[in-house]
Amino acid sequence: MADGFLESRQQEYEARKAAWLRKKAHLPQQQKRLIQKPDDEAL
Repeated sequence: MADGFLESRQQEYEARKAAWLRKKAHLPQQQKRLIQKPDDEAL
């Protein structure tokens, strides 16, 4: 009984994970912003 329950939960988890990974692959990648530092570090 417990084995069937755990197997079904594992399959549901893997399906959710696969859907999440497919969605993540199509999202635009966020670019890192470069901080402009002043030439004079004494400020």
